[in-house]
Amino acid sequence: MAINNKTTTILLVVYTVVATVNVVAELQRFDHRPTKADGSLDILVVGDWGRRGLYNQSDVAFQMGKIGEKMNVDFIISTGDNFYDDGLTDDQDPLFVESFTEIYTAKSLQKQWYSVLGNHDYRGNVFAQLSPTLRQRDSKWLCLRSFIVNSEIVEFFFVDTTPFEDKYFTEEDHDYDWRGILPREEYLSNVLKDLETALEESSATWRIVIGHHTIFSAGHHGNTQELVDQLLPILEEKEVDLYINGHDHCLQQISNPNSELQFLTSGGGSKAWRGDINQWNPNELKFYYDGQGFMTLRITEDEIGVAFYDVFGEILHEWSTSKYTNKDS
Repeated sequence: MAINNKTTTILLVVYTVVATVNVVAELQRFDHRPTKADGSLDILVVGDWGRRGLYNQSDVAFQMGKIGEKMNVDFIISTGDNFYDDGLTDDQDPLFVESFTEIYTAKSLQKQWYSVLGNHDYRGNVFAQLSPTLRQRDSKWLCLRSFIVNSEIVEFFFVDTTPFEDKYFTEEDHDYDWRGILPREEYLSNVLKDLETALEESSATWRIVIGHHTIFSAGHHGNTQELVDQLLPILEEKEVDLYINGHDHCLQQISNPNSELQFLTSGGGSKAWRGDINQWNPNELKFYYDGQGFMTLRITEDEIGVAFYDVFGEILHEWSTSKYTNKDS
């Protein structure tokens, strides 16, 4: 990693991929250019995983490696809750190696990982996961609070959703690391303002927002009302194509009746099978699976294709959209 203090440009080199970071408003921006000749991107998405390989985490990782090789994936997205149950203690915590480096060992998974924080991550030392020391221990790791990944035809906007939830500031069963968040109202205002500005300035064909928490979900946690009230209006106004989250330990697709926005959950990286599902309008709930698995994205100039895989590597559900039509499989 080289830092040019004059231009405030950071170069992160992972195999043949070069990512450049600068600043858009208050959000760091990484340019992760497609390497395929047609400009397409293939991406794996997994969430709620870090359990030292237990609860089928290793099995999910194995299938991710196989599908990743087949697709020649460009990078991997983590939707948060990266380390259970209480995040990392510091940047030397062995849990990092035991739940990440030693689990995602396939060659196809040695690409850049872009990760957001989940609520379980906030129960530990948040700055440990954000620390450059982790990138020195494993160069594929990158976790920030909120940031942008620009891949030319698509931009990904990663949003720190945990501080939006009121209950985390009042519950007594767990302690949260709120360093860098307080005063909360100012922090949340800046996150929303910076996201809105970045979406407004984006010229990408596709715009995808990533957060840990659900906006809408038929799963155990259900809807996150704070995000429905504060984040959703921005996504709808700026015509975001997908909102992708974890938090509920399931795989899921919900359609928005008010726009083309789709809500996709990929939170099946390890412990799952809660056995509960809330009633939902079948015209909106396109797919729900209570078990472990992961999601893939294939993005071209004309189309996004989504596939959900189970722990055996079988496709459970596929969906695609273009700027002109939507198709379900």
